[in-house]
Order: sequence, then C-alpha cells, then structure tokens
Amino acid sequence: MKKISAICLIMSAAATGVLSGHAHAAWTPSDCGKEPSAPSLDVSTVENYNSSVDKVAAYEKAARTYNSCVAKAAAKEETAISNEAKAKMEPYQEGSAAVQKRIAGNFTKYNTELKAAAAKFSKKK
Repeated sequence: MKKISAICLIMSAAATGVLSGHAHAAWTPSDCGKEPSAPSLDVSTVENYNSSVDKVAAYEKAARTYNSCVAKAAAKEETAISNEAKAKMEPYQEGSAAVQKRIAGNFTKYNTELKAAAAKFSKKK
C-alpha cells in the first residue's frame, strides 16, 4: 500500500510542480516564512523507503502551504503594481481619447459642410 501511495504522491507532486526543486527567485514574501526544504530520500531498505514516503508526504503538505502563501502574496503585489500603472496611464489615455474625439468631431463637421456645399452646387447646374 505504501508503494502505491508513494507513487501517487510523487506523481501528484510532479504534476503540480512541487518537485521542481528549491526556488531561487529574487523576490520572496516576508510573511510566508521559510520555504520548506526538500527531503533526501533513502530507498535502500523497506524501512527507509517507508520513511522516505512519509518525508515526501510531509514535504508536499508544507510545500503546498508555502506555495499558496507565496501565490497570494505575489497576486497582492501584482494587483498593487497594476493599479499604480493604471493610475499612471490614465492621463495618457484621457489625452489620447480627447485627441480622437476632436479629430472625429472635425471630420463630422467637414462631412456636414461638404455635403451641404455639394448639394448647393448640384442645384446650380
């Protein structure tokens, strides 16, 4: 049973990226604690194998908790950066929209004037 559990556990961890090794990111959140260390495995005997399975299970739980905390902290930081960027971009977007509105208004005015003139000149023929 432990063998099947270990295989499932390792496959699950590999599929979710938990076994990708110790992260060496430049940024780490201050409120998530220390990243859990990946355990060393010893599969030389049945007892050591069973102990390794238990270590991997404990590591998976700690790694998932840590990763969840990091993801939430990163999302919070990314949202703050995004909101700051939106605020900085707002004057440029407003300015661009104002230019587009003025140009569109000019063409509307020109179209109206040119249609009126065309109608006036077509009557003179």
